[in-house]
Amino acid sequence: MSNSKEGQRYMFKFYYISGKKYYGSQRQQNLLTIEEGILNALKEKNYIDKHEISGFEVASRTDRFVSARGAAFSFISEKKPILMEINSALPKNIGIWACVKVPIDFHLRFNAITRHYKYVLINDALDLDIIKKACKELEGNHDFINFSKRDKEEKKTIRDMDFVSVNKVDGYLVFDFKSRAFLRQQVRRMVKKIIELGKGEIEYNDFLKLFDASSYYSYEPVDPLGLILWDIEYDNSIKFRIDPKSVKRMEKYFQIQEKKTGLKHQLFKLLQHDNFC
Repeated sequence: MSNSKEGQRYMFKFYYISGKKYYGSQRQQNLLTIEEGILNALKEKNYIDKHEISGFEVASRTDRFVSARGAAFSFISEKKPILMEINSALPKNIGIWACVKVPIDFHLRFNAITRHYKYVLINDALDLDIIKKACKELEGNHDFINFSKRDKEEKKTIRDMDFVSVNKVDGYLVFDFKSRAFLRQQVRRMVKKIIELGKGEIEYNDFLKLFDASSYYSYEPVDPLGLILWDIEYDNSIKFRIDPKSVKRMEKYFQIQEKKTGLKHQLFKLLQHDNFC
């Protein structure tokens, strides 16, 4: 703990499994969000008094129904954080699992060097070869305005896409996207067009036309339920201290949810057939 009157800034890694009751990650007036849940826990355990003067910052924002495994937030604290103490005030679907001291003026959003998203969907007889080809096309420096939600506040829409890949895992397709920064709904809209391509609903030339920023294309993104903010990486000077008890808490929750959803998946699979015997 810092002896400075202004306290010490700490950065935390945390997970959350979003659902109907949460209206995204970012704080919104009169609505329950992931950030609000974290702030309530920090206040309950006397880590902060008023969030306006706590320097509270989140590295990335996600929409409703999007989940995260390695998201990050920070705040200035007068006492050394005990992760399980904070976790005890959080619902099971939100939890912190690592932390590190950072400079008082450290900015999580701007100092992040890589944001890693995964998108998971059922492999429904899609053309994997053309999907892989499209993934490689997305890598590099492009104007992604036609792969994002149009936002008047977003002036710069050119991004460097460092890595895009797809893999088959137990009947599912798992997409990986890595970049320093993403536009709003960018991953979900890229996946939307990749899926249409894989289903043969659009031609490859139609996919390439989306890179032309002078043309405008309107379409809906894919379901947010399949999207996960997998990790946010910083340079080698940031060395997170992982808390084993907090990791155990996280893994236990994931195991319970896997069992619940697995049984639910099997139930609906059975309900599609008449021959139960």
